[in-house]
Amino acid sequence: MNIPVNLFMWIMAFLPIAALLILMIKCGWGATEAAPVGLLITVVTGVAFYKADITLLASESAKGVWNALIILIIVWTAILMYQVGDEAKAFLVIRNGMRKLLPNELLLVLAMGWIFESFLQGITGFGVPVAVGAPLLIGIGVKPLWAVIIPLIGQAWGNTFGTLGAAWDSLAMSAGLAVGSSEYLTTAMWTAFFLFIWTAIGGFATCWFYGKGKALKKGFVAVAIMAVIQGGGELLLTQVSTTLACFIPAVISLVVILLLGRTKMYRDEWCIEDSPIMNRDFAAADGEEEIPDMTLVQAFVPYFALSIITLVVLLVKPLNTVLGQFKFGFAFPETSTGYGYVNKAVDCFSPLAPFTHASMFLFVSAIIGLVYYKKHGWIGEGGTKRVFVKSVSMTMPSGIAVIGLVIMSKIMDGTGQTVVLANGIANVLGKVYIIFAPFVGLLGTFMTGSNMSSNILFGSFQMTTAKLLGANTAAILGAQSAGGAIGAAISPSKIILGTTTASILGSEGEVMKKLMAITIPATILIGAVLFVMTAL
Repeated sequence: MNIPVNLFMWIMAFLPIAALLILMIKCGWGATEAAPVGLLITVVTGVAFYKADITLLASESAKGVWNALIILIIVWTAILMYQVGDEAKAFLVIRNGMRKLLPNELLLVLAMGWIFESFLQGITGFGVPVAVGAPLLIGIGVKPLWAVIIPLIGQAWGNTFGTLGAAWDSLAMSAGLAVGSSEYLTTAMWTAFFLFIWTAIGGFATCWFYGKGKALKKGFVAVAIMAVIQGGGELLLTQVSTTLACFIPAVISLVVILLLGRTKMYRDEWCIEDSPIMNRDFAAADGEEEIPDMTLVQAFVPYFALSIITLVVLLVKPLNTVLGQFKFGFAFPETSTGYGYVNKAVDCFSPLAPFTHASMFLFVSAIIGLVYYKKHGWIGEGGTKRVFVKSVSMTMPSGIAVIGLVIMSKIMDGTGQTVVLANGIANVLGKVYIIFAPFVGLLGTFMTGSNMSSNILFGSFQMTTAKLLGANTAAILGAQSAGGAIGAAISPSKIILGTTTASILGSEGEVMKKLMAITIPATILIGAVLFVMTAL
């Protein structure tokens, strides 16, 4: 690669990201309006300063459209699942039933917005916890904006070892870590250690949002226990099985939080009436009657189906192998910039395996729920048509934003702008770069919407930089993936999943602004811990 890494080229590479942040956070634009502007700037900088030609732009744009379509399939199937429950009025049952099961409202919010999302992230990922979690939180009376923010925080800790270790495997592959080697296990341990810090921050932040100091005091014991189970459990299990390192602690924490609801500390009704995240008018003004013959278990049928189907397909290896052999993608030719930055030819780019993809699990679960509710008379005549029409109409507006953002990330990657951003930071900072190592991972996920993609993009770079600086490579790689996991909370493409299912599309800037107040300090903290433990 002969791209000059200097201040001017770094600024040009950062310009599209800066534009997105300013438009969404400062100007209050939604992702649908901001994404095309960011994309236009990316194209201009790519052609004018990074010497990209029309062939490269077309190739990377086509890759972006393909990746965006896969994301939009998940959005549609998650919304379909939500519309099935909404049509059957299952969310009314879930709200009232969960309040009886967990009368402490803070514990209920933690369970529905942090713990349940951790469980979903452990088995599905791909934004499903956010898309599914937002309407569930709205169902228990959380304001839509906070119903998006809380799941984004709650699912982030599982973004490396969740989805049965997909993002972790990509980091190991990119950095050349041999499975089972001491370096592999040490890197996994560092990664889990940093994620332990984040999962604790996420739990306490949710308490703070709910009721500041009073809620922190009330929820401290519950959050501490959950953080030890999730973070500590993941830390231990990475030395045994990275595939199940997130899923098993997530399942245990789901059981434990229900048991905590039976303890003396949390079994009585408790809430903060003026909680800024709760919509008290929602409960008071809700004139719809709860369906008398629907139990809480019946209301959760689609979610039980989602969990069972996902576990069976992903953990039963023979079945997974058979279903996973059906996949398709598109071939793309080799392209290069005038600076010699090469994008290798691929025979099957980002192949979609429909029968093992999260969207299929969501779709089948939604259909099971539809049939089940309809059989019991909870979805009446014309209900099926309404479910599908509403799901499509809710998905379409987010399409422009998702497609624009993903194409933008692909062009930045394909023209070498992403690499210049990372190299520029490392070259200027020297040893101090260690503090900012997790920010590179965060940047990768912010752009691509995927911790896995961030690890593929920057895993090798982080390894090389660590060696040049004489730093602890395992710790640097751990910070890379931990930063990438935190970045999943502020990635525009993930935020859109939540704002779409919460019916507040256009509020992405407000969501991002509130989340950055947590994610940036948390990433700095992890970088500081890394520096103190390895460089001093």
